[in-house]
Amino acid sequence: MSILYVSPHPDAFPSLRALIAARYGEAGEGPGWGGAHPRICLQPPPTSRTPFPPPRLPALEQGPGGLWVWGATAVAQLLWPAGLGGPGGSRAAVLVQQWVSYADTELIPAACGATLPALGLRSSAQDPQAALGALGRALSPLEEWLRLHTYLAGEAPTLADLAAVTALLLPFRYVLDPSARRIWGNVTRWFITCVQQPEFRAVLGEVVLYSGARSLSQQPGPEAPAPPKTATQLKKEAKKREKLEKFQQKQKTQQQQPPPAEQKKPKPEKRGKRDPGVVTYDLPTPAGEKKDVSGIMPDSYSPQYVEAAWYPWWEQQGFFKPEYGRSSVSAPNPRGIFMMCIPPPNVTGSLHLGHALTNAIQDSLTRWHRMRGETTLWNPGCDHAGIATQVVVEKKLWREQGLSRHQLGREAFLQEVWKWKEEKGDRIYHQLKKLGSSLDWNRACFTMDPKLSAAVTEAFVRLHEEGVIYRSTRLVNWSCTLNSAISDIEVDKKELTGRTLLSVPGYKEKVEFGVLVSFAYKVQGSDSDEEVVVATTRIETMLGDVAVAVHPKDPRYQHLKGRSLTHPFLSRSLPVVFDDFVDMEFGTGAVKITPAHDQNDYEVGQRHGLEAISIMDSRGALINVPPPFLVRLPGVWRPGREPMGYLGVAVTGDWCISRQLWWGHRIPAYFVTVSDPAVPPGEDPDGRYWVSGRSEAEAREKAAKEFGVSPDKISLQQDEDVLDTWFSSGLFPFSILGWPNQSEDLSVFYPGTLLETGHDILFFWVARMVMLGLKLTGKLPFREVYLHAIVRDAHGRKMSKSLGNVIDPLDVIHGVSLQGLHDQLLSSNLDPSEVEKAKEGQKADFPAGIPECGTDALRFGLCAYTSQGRDINLDVNRILGYRHFCNKLWNATKFALRGLGKGFVPSPTSEPGGHESLVDRWIRSRLTEAVRLSNQGFQAYDFPAVTTAQYSFWLYELCDVYLECLKPVLNGLDQVVAECARQTLYTCLDVGLRLLSPFMPFVTEELFQRLPRRTLQAPPSLCITPYPEPSECSWKDPEAEAAMDLALSITRAVRSLRADYNLTRIRPDCFLEVTDEATGALASALHGLVDPARELGKLQAKRSEAQRQAQRLRERRAASGYPSKVPLEVQEADRAKLQQTEAELRKVDEAIALFQKML
Repeated sequence: MSILYVSPHPDAFPSLRALIAARYGEAGEGPGWGGAHPRICLQPPPTSRTPFPPPRLPALEQGPGGLWVWGATAVAQLLWPAGLGGPGGSRAAVLVQQWVSYADTELIPAACGATLPALGLRSSAQDPQAALGALGRALSPLEEWLRLHTYLAGEAPTLADLAAVTALLLPFRYVLDPSARRIWGNVTRWFITCVQQPEFRAVLGEVVLYSGARSLSQQPGPEAPAPPKTATQLKKEAKKREKLEKFQQKQKTQQQQPPPAEQKKPKPEKRGKRDPGVVTYDLPTPAGEKKDVSGIMPDSYSPQYVEAAWYPWWEQQGFFKPEYGRSSVSAPNPRGIFMMCIPPPNVTGSLHLGHALTNAIQDSLTRWHRMRGETTLWNPGCDHAGIATQVVVEKKLWREQGLSRHQLGREAFLQEVWKWKEEKGDRIYHQLKKLGSSLDWNRACFTMDPKLSAAVTEAFVRLHEEGVIYRSTRLVNWSCTLNSAISDIEVDKKELTGRTLLSVPGYKEKVEFGVLVSFAYKVQGSDSDEEVVVATTRIETMLGDVAVAVHPKDPRYQHLKGRSLTHPFLSRSLPVVFDDFVDMEFGTGAVKITPAHDQNDYEVGQRHGLEAISIMDSRGALINVPPPFLVRLPGVWRPGREPMGYLGVAVTGDWCISRQLWWGHRIPAYFVTVSDPAVPPGEDPDGRYWVSGRSEAEAREKAAKEFGVSPDKISLQQDEDVLDTWFSSGLFPFSILGWPNQSEDLSVFYPGTLLETGHDILFFWVARMVMLGLKLTGKLPFREVYLHAIVRDAHGRKMSKSLGNVIDPLDVIHGVSLQGLHDQLLSSNLDPSEVEKAKEGQKADFPAGIPECGTDALRFGLCAYTSQGRDINLDVNRILGYRHFCNKLWNATKFALRGLGKGFVPSPTSEPGGHESLVDRWIRSRLTEAVRLSNQGFQAYDFPAVTTAQYSFWLYELCDVYLECLKPVLNGLDQVVAECARQTLYTCLDVGLRLLSPFMPFVTEELFQRLPRRTLQAPPSLCITPYPEPSECSWKDPEAEAAMDLALSITRAVRSLRADYNLTRIRPDCFLEVTDEATGALASALHGLVDPARELGKLQAKRSEAQRQAQRLRERRAASGYPSKVPLEVQEADRAKLQQTEAELRKVDEAIALFQKML
């Protein structure tokens, strides 16, 4: 019997590490060293059991008199079920080893150095702040690595996580307060995730994180009594008490004195960044009427105020319709046509960040094309979502009436679905309007509408008549819960490397998968009881075995040609077949063949004419087997053979389009029964007995013609199945325009200009639209496809409810408290065990909730993130930054309107007046560049380039430079110069707001409506005002830009010098030494302002510290084993630190040389 000796102290993290490893060994396949689970002993081993005591606990005795192992690292490795393995084989083992080594050599010393002195367990050898700094440096590589990873190695905890978590137990319990945990957000999230695992919780219990005040429950375990104090220590304590008594007496005396006649004015508190607060628009404005902007602008930007009333007015005025401003959509337009259809969201759906990203991009493109004067249509629509909608309504029916759909009947159930759709189905449309999506709502389509349903029927009949759609018995993916076939691409395939416990719906405990079971079939007629051994991870399918396959060249089985094997449970003979698909090197080289339940086996069966015996019914229960095996299997999916409709696809394999549901487009195909003795009765898989028709009458005529009888002898039974939802979605680009009927919309807007969607539905939807569009119309449904990336959280993790990192866009727009986020979890379908873990994730990512950012900031932020080919790691703080940008726009426009004055009249054109100053010419030149980059970026779908150009112009050029330069000009005496400046300022506002409008429609409309117009014929809304183009804004002025760049570089250099020499509170004289006509060098008159000798002392001390740090880094990187033992990310961090330290050394040396000249 093996014994694990551990310390009973609750903070003995090495022993805790061993105990958790033992727990994992119990839950897995046993300890990695192959022995039995050890007995736990909470004390050191008795001296009688070992000739020498272990130097430290934990210690593992592998059997009486056996091998002794001690130390947390070695013991944990022996007890962990996979040792150093983990997912990914040897490569993962190396990564695990590197992190274990890092935990032992870096994390543990730093953690103990920061924690133990704080608890008074030993005297601190260094300053407490220095100890915390060392801990921070040790945490930095972890923080960076965990930014993109849930765990240190793989998708589940490994020895690496165990070593690092236990090393950090003391800091998280006693040192790292909430503010520190916010700094190390990724480490905190990972730590909490790990300690919530069942194996960790079984040993650690509930880990209470340090709150900043140490309560009795957080005190460390029992300590040894303190040693007696020396005479010196007692003397020091007496002096401290004496000083304290004097101080208290002085305070008491001051309190007894009367207050002075004049008290010193209290020092004002330092002003932080003021929260702009919430301002609402309260003026009575009927829906569809224009917003009243005649009043005074609020002091600051408020999304609720700005976004009110605009969308209903835009919609009421018809600005989003392609007919706006023209006699008809078919009227010639030299500017061209832009058409895009929305990827139809599910009718059951609610807004998520994927929708927000899709619509931010699509609406920005649509608004840009519309402002360019093109005939623009962005067509909305909604998908009936067959499976999702039926499940929602079935649950509602059972909850409210206690009825199943079968009890209600098909027609009554479909009426319930339509009723639900009318009540709830337009929720997603209201949410899209909240995002500002400029869709033509008069053209909104639902895939079950009569127009689209007619297109579905037409497409099916045409394809069936051509033989492209056919009926066949094939292997399908079957959902026992839905009782329906599921498409291959809708099934998530999970590769298992070994025994794995997976959650299965309907089962409380996880179910075991991935266990390879070997068994033998006896060779018939063998005198020596010869057997053929096969193996499978799905042992139940052996009841459906019909053959065993071996490779034709495998010498081990050549003697079995023509022989058969005996099934042990069934009176079935299994022939030995020879097939090239068998891998001779894998296992025994013999493969059991179950054609009805495996795709490869099905293909082997087809080649060798084998029978396919199904052993599972639609509920997942075993059939066609002896009575002892009549059980229900714990599986959700069962591959099975069903007669269904298929659409032939040459490249990806034929597509099963039948779904055994009630909600959806019922397949317009009919099984034929002929009342004529000359016509034999048909069978379901026989395609000749199936006809399709646009109506039952048409199908009857087809059947009568096919069988040569009169229509009255034909009986029809329509297929009960419905079509796969993706079939109707594949027709969406032309069915919404009236196909198959010719219409004005179809002739004008098909093919579409662009399809924009996520790359995750490339094969679900995009490929099928292309295939069906080419087949049915002879044209590609769109000319270009733009695929955006997937939205992930700030740490690069996929958004998951169980992690608590799912973000509702409406929460970003309106803001939500942390408690509000928690409440959303309680109303979700998460298991109670997952809710707490999700709450911890929310606490780590959103400790103060999500602030109100507004629609414009969210749209601008999502587009700024977008880049093809990479995922979007969305940080809400960055979206909040764009809300502050909106506030900057608000304040800049408010200042500009005051500067323009009430009587300002803009000139009829934006052309310069001829008296512009240098700064006027410069800002016009920079505006020209912003216009060029914006149009160029939109044309190339480079949205970050567009947002960067516009953000930089408004913030860094217009606000930071031009408006500052204007203040003395507008208040000056030269009215000609002032008027030129006002016209230039108006042009910047006018063009700048038009540039931003596609991304930020609400705030730009609000500000634009407050500007005077150049002409009375100006468009009523910014969203239909022409977008600035390079031909309109052609004021590029390289000479003015060079002159301003020089002036700005001088300004930056002076500010840098003042900061370097700590002269920010005084204004020293500065001199510009001109070396040629174009450039200048700065030198500051520092004499009398600083003490050179004193500054030299500071710099030399700083230099010594930097040299020591650089030397430590060089020695660390030169240590033996560093390249192989230290994780690559840590090595990269060390390299960057060394480069930064060396750069700092060079800067210090330059400053020392300068001050030495001044001595």
